[in-house]
Amino acid sequence: MAVASLALILQANAQAQNYPARPIHLISPFAAGGANDVLARIIGLKLGERLGASVIIENRPGAGAVIGLVAAARSAPDGYTLVLSGSTLAVTGTLYKKPPFDAAKDFVPVALVVHYPVLLVASKSLPVNSVPELIRFAKQKPGELLYASPGVATSQHLFAELFKVMTGTDLGHIPYNGTSPAVVDIVAGRVSLMFAAAAPSLPLIKDGSLKVLGVSSAERLAEAPDIAPIADTVPGFDVSNWSIILAPAGTPKDIVDKLHHELKAVMALPYIQAQLAKIGMIPMVSPSPEELKTFVSSEVTRWGKIVQQAGIAGAH
Repeated sequence: MAVASLALILQANAQAQNYPARPIHLISPFAAGGANDVLARIIGLKLGERLGASVIIENRPGAGAVIGLVAAARSAPDGYTLVLSGSTLAVTGTLYKKPPFDAAKDFVPVALVVHYPVLLVASKSLPVNSVPELIRFAKQKPGELLYASPGVATSQHLFAELFKVMTGTDLGHIPYNGTSPAVVDIVAGRVSLMFAAAAPSLPLIKDGSLKVLGVSSAERLAEAPDIAPIADTVPGFDVSNWSIILAPAGTPKDIVDKLHHELKAVMALPYIQAQLAKIGMIPMVSPSPEELKTFVSSEVTRWGKIVQQAGIAGAH
């Protein structure tokens, strides 16, 4: 037994020393063009440069990021498949009667990379220009206004459901496979509202294609300080998304530690921080992979409460 254990340790050490020997696939579980995809490409390019290997961004949208997360969980635990996840990771266990994965058991956290609030945007055809006007209008037309999301169980879906609970409004939900196709329909006026990341939204707000009604955090965005927090109208409404890079459970610790070290270095680059600021994202100094396990656990608890407050727990 001791000889076998030693052989496994030596094999793992050899894997880590030779890593990476081929391209790394970073799964973005949303459609191309959305915030997750943009973030993955910004990080992937610099990570590849530091590791001396290509980082290929693989878009696997569907089921509110669940399809991409399940694909990552089922991949070989060798460091060559990673996934960039948002808070869907922490929500699924509460939202689904039969969760498709276990956040604690099926993944090993590598690095927390950013956090970011989102914007409440609206179609130009919607006759409101502020959150108070939206609440009044929605109460006059219960059930008639439709909001989009990048998919069931995404943070934007939950933000909207929380908004409904806290404002006493009745809004219908239309889930999409990512932010970009949803925003297209809002610009076209087929859907009225959406909590959308700043990356695909700010350019459309600036050119007049979209209205912006508020920001989800209690603090204003540095890149768009004129956008009022929703909390100014709805006290206590203060929610933001976060993004984390994960590897399949069983990935060798030396490889996880190497990736963690390089990702921390990438997120500290002034160039990367400037790129992220333009799209409303705030880089994070990631805790260690071991500490991240505690973070994920605490977020499962926090988001579970939000899911229950919104009245959608166990609905899928």
